[in-house]
Amino acid sequence: MYPSVSSKPKISAVLTLPVIVASLGYFVDVYDLLLFNIVRVPSLKDLGLTEEEISEIGANIYNWQQAGLLIGGFMWGILGDKLGRRSVLFGSILTYSLANIACGFTSNVEVYALLRFVAGLGLAGELGAGITLIAEILPKELRGYGASVVASVGLAGAIAAFFAVKLTDWRTAYFIGGGMGIVLLILRINVLESIIFNKSLKKRGSKPVPWWTIFTSFSRFVRYIRCMGIGLPTYMVIGIYATFGNEFAKALGIPGDVQASTCVLYTYIGVVTGDFFSGILSQWLQSRRKAILLMIAMTLAGVVWLIYGGIQSPETLYVCYVWLGFSIGYIAMFLTTTAEQFGTNLRATVTTSVANNVRATVLLTLPLFQFLKPGQGVLNAGAIVGAVCFALALLSLWKMEETYGKELDYEES
Repeated sequence: MYPSVSSKPKISAVLTLPVIVASLGYFVDVYDLLLFNIVRVPSLKDLGLTEEEISEIGANIYNWQQAGLLIGGFMWGILGDKLGRRSVLFGSILTYSLANIACGFTSNVEVYALLRFVAGLGLAGELGAGITLIAEILPKELRGYGASVVASVGLAGAIAAFFAVKLTDWRTAYFIGGGMGIVLLILRINVLESIIFNKSLKKRGSKPVPWWTIFTSFSRFVRYIRCMGIGLPTYMVIGIYATFGNEFAKALGIPGDVQASTCVLYTYIGVVTGDFFSGILSQWLQSRRKAILLMIAMTLAGVVWLIYGGIQSPETLYVCYVWLGFSIGYIAMFLTTTAEQFGTNLRATVTTSVANNVRATVLLTLPLFQFLKPGQGVLNAGAIVGAVCFALALLSLWKMEETYGKELDYEES
């Protein structure tokens, strides 16, 4: 049974089956999301591609995966508001688990690209539906703690992916991801649907609110863009500063062979702890906006340290990446805030699509970074992209509704 809402709910009420299963689902989600990036070179080399082909075709396959995320974000979100959050959790994990297992058997580049598209399609539903479900079933005073648990357990999947590839070959790593998904699917059999969603379904009558009104209603559109904006620094750090950590190290004149994968690993170590901290911080401050503002300020400080702090050793650089990871550790928090911004009849659509749209903003920030590099250099290019993202994030947070403790049993009309 889910915990009932009381005036003073206990923190132990957070550790319900839906929260645990959502956490494990995000773990598998992040594991699979990063897996292709880690095994891209060895897998394509094993399929007989040259180094030049690996660069071009690898980027193409990655774009197919991203396309799946973008399409799936809206597809699963719409289904989540029509059929229920539980249905999406089942459907999404089955989709990407089977695609993962199939990736382990592939021997054809075209099939590989198609499978990564299907995997992206499945991955798109996991985090948004999980956050939406726990936001609706937890007492309003404890939603921040729920986000902390989901994020900290989930993002450990990134660390697991790195070690899975180190200890096994790329095909086995895919089998592990698919196998974990199937096991999780079995665990989800006993997860119940959100009571708030069931009540909403009965109240809608013959005039449901179409999902596209998110974009045709000025008020909803502004709320939607704000929810995306506050998340911009998170994937900018992962997609640019960490992913190109080797280039930043070279531009800073740091001696030794600094690997981009190591920078990403240390960033995710920070993210795991930061996401746990941010949820608790929002509970302590009794404010989502103040907690997110503090995390953004810490991220900005980390970027200034990286670019202008005169880092001279790999060890200091890795500490900086842990700091950056910790600071962007408000991913589940900004998605919880997103879920709290909208009524039950559009909540899953918004939360699931925002989660994937923010991931996909790298497709905009990365080309800008690459365009600026030849003329500005790595450091200045990184500073300019960062300035744009931080300005948009702070503008989005400005005058955003405070949703800490907000009742979620209401409809968009």
